[in-house]
Amino acid sequence: MKLLLDTRIILWWLDGNSKLSREAVKLISSPNNAIIVSAVSIWEMRIKEQLGKLDLPKNLLAILEQQRFEHLPVTFKDADEISRLPVIHSDPFDRMLIAQAITSKLTIVTHDKVFSKYPTQVKLI
Repeated sequence: MKLLLDTRIILWWLDGNSKLSREAVKLISSPNNAIIVSAVSIWEMRIKEQLGKLDLPKNLLAILEQQRFEHLPVTFKDADEISRLPVIHSDPFDRMLIAQAITSKLTIVTHDKVFSKYPTQVKLI
């Protein structure tokens, strides 16, 4: 299965946060699944860091490289997909992740139930 991680899920994974269920840990750590991290999530984390809402290690990219995560860049097609999304969620980063999940045919892993209202595969954890 190809799984796109929501930004919060990435942070919980890196922190070993107990909010990640055993099922989620199993899903993310399974060698049978391709785990994907979008450039959108890095962008969101760094903006929140600059705003003082998040503390991140300076070597965040190196830490992510140590994981077996695949990288997902933002494409024109991803950006254009936004115009077809219903305006259900106001967070622009979440909307971009949803658009990427749609265009790349990925299942998005999130804790946010609102994602399920969009026309994409969602794995709620």
